[in-house]
Amino acid sequence: MGRAHGHKTRDKNKGSLPQVPKNMKTDGVDEEYSAELADQADLEAQARANAANQRVRNNR
Repeated sequence: MGRAHGHKTRDKNKGSLPQVPKNMKTDGVDEEYSAELADQADLEAQARANAANQRVRNNR
């Protein structure tokens, strides 16, 4: 009898783990933004980020 015969039950719950719906998932960004406190560099960075997001969406 090989070693693997005694370890088959450790992954038995993988099929029953709950899945998170797509509408409840986040992109992992937890930054606060205040338009009143934004300077020119913040506005340029936001524009670059939006442009990058558009490129990613268009490539999918």
